[in-house]
Amino acid sequence: MTRDGLLILPGAIIGRADLTGPIVELASCDEYQLHEPAVIRLNDHAGIVVSRVVLRRGEHLHEYFVSTTYVFDDGGWCIAAQQRTPA
Repeated sequence: MTRDGLLILPGAIIGRADLTGPIVELASCDEYQLHEPAVIRLNDHAGIVVSRVVLRRGEHLHEYFVSTTYVFDDGGWCIAAQQRTPA
């Protein structure tokens, strides 16, 4: 994630410094599926990936539409912003 990157989740906006403890644990899942990915190339150093994601935590299934903006920063690809919307 970039230094000023944000995750926009249902009910919360989380910065890189806030990615600790319970938030990190919530990110874990038992199964993760990516569907219908689309790549929007902005230039050689930035792009957006849009997809539908289905994940399972225990017996609970969660489905989101996800838009992630990537930038080439500090020698690698980093998340500048990600928004998850319940499907």
